[in-house]
Amino acid sequence: MLSWHLSYHLSLFTMNKLLKYSLVFAAMVSLSSCHIYKKYELPADNNVYVSDFKKATENVDSTGLDYLRWEQVFTDPTLQSYIRMALDNNRNLDDARLNVEIANAQLKGAKLSYFPSVALNPNGGTASYGGSHMNWSYTLPLAINWEVDVFAKILNRKRGAQVSKEQMLDYEQAVRSQVICGVAKTYYALVLLNQQLDLTKRTAAIWKDQVESMKLMKEAARTNEAAVVQSEANYYSILASIPDIEEGITTTQNALSLLIGVYPKAWTVSSDLNFELPVSIANGVPVSYLASRPDVRAAERGLAAAYYSTNSARAAFYPSLNISSNGGFTNLLGSIITNPGKWFIQLAGSLSAPLFSRGQNIATLEAAKARQKQAMNAFETSIISASSDVSNALASYKASEEKREALVKQVESLEKSVEYTQELFTLTQQTTYLEVLTARSSLLNAQLASLSCWHSKVAALISLYQAVGGGR
Repeated sequence: MLSWHLSYHLSLFTMNKLLKYSLVFAAMVSLSSCHIYKKYELPADNNVYVSDFKKATENVDSTGLDYLRWEQVFTDPTLQSYIRMALDNNRNLDDARLNVEIANAQLKGAKLSYFPSVALNPNGGTASYGGSHMNWSYTLPLAINWEVDVFAKILNRKRGAQVSKEQMLDYEQAVRSQVICGVAKTYYALVLLNQQLDLTKRTAAIWKDQVESMKLMKEAARTNEAAVVQSEANYYSILASIPDIEEGITTTQNALSLLIGVYPKAWTVSSDLNFELPVSIANGVPVSYLASRPDVRAAERGLAAAYYSTNSARAAFYPSLNISSNGGFTNLLGSIITNPGKWFIQLAGSLSAPLFSRGQNIATLEAAKARQKQAMNAFETSIISASSDVSNALASYKASEEKREALVKQVESLEKSVEYTQELFTLTQQTTYLEVLTARSSLLNAQLASLSCWHSKVAALISLYQAVGGGR
């Protein structure tokens, strides 16, 4: 027992000296490698796009911006209920959440790399030579190995894992945004088709009455058979368009069912066509809002991940310090088997530095630097693309709004035109049936164009919501 204590204290003394010298050496080397410990910061040197983005997003909490809440953008109660169902049931969003869990597990593993590894490897055996007595030997060792992170190798891996987890959160928000906007697009497409079907059926009923009126006028010798046949042809033309619209409704309902994650069914939609752009983005979108876009954030975190990969590649040029310990109980001391066994302990430290690795470390570092430049290019592109998306969506929304206002006035004028033309044809015959037909066709086209313009306005709103980082 005394020999074990003496060996133990001598080993501790030796290890303390080894640790002290190793740490002194590490401190000397670290003077030339302090950048491998630095945390990532968004660079902005000689880059106007990144510089503007950095200035605009400083001290901005993008997660606190109210306009990103989809309930404030899509205020239709029916649509809101469908979006909630889709967020609960959508398989793609569920996969994105699972990716976040995977990234969390990887981050946990990276953090645990700071702790020593412990392994128990009991073993035993026996042998007999020339009929000699068989003596059993056994060892119950507990091995501990600890890598001291002097040159931030584990630190950079941990930080890289943290960035990867944040990227998965960004991808989850991107999928969430796609689900919300997909449901909204499909819902409003269904609203449009229902409005078109209602308008077409009402127009068909009017044209049917017109056919009957033309037949009565022919009997009264106030028109001819050509006008009657022409009115019937136009009536049947409108009837023929109804099955196409109904097929489109069924297809759109099935698409909505798929997005929500249920079996195909008929969905009810609102007939209210009124909505307004949220005040927070009605007058433009500042650059700071782009920081909430998941693709922009993911691109920046990709740049951070590339930065930590480059640091890890640099750290590979520096030594690794490992401390190991073995201890346990055994009856095998050298070549002698003793019973009962004795306790033993062994302590060791190693400092290994790469001298020549056939250029692998150099190649890895050069490749990491190139990937970091690629990540910067991707980040710049995401900023420019995000700005373009927002600008296009705002322009489309305003253009659709102005166009719809003009089309509404056109519809009002054409309704009067149809009324006046019909009266002139029926009562005074100061006009021809061709003019009546032209007036009614123009009215129907204007009504359909007004509905289509309304849908374009809705589509622009959805695109704008997605362009400013919607998904919360």
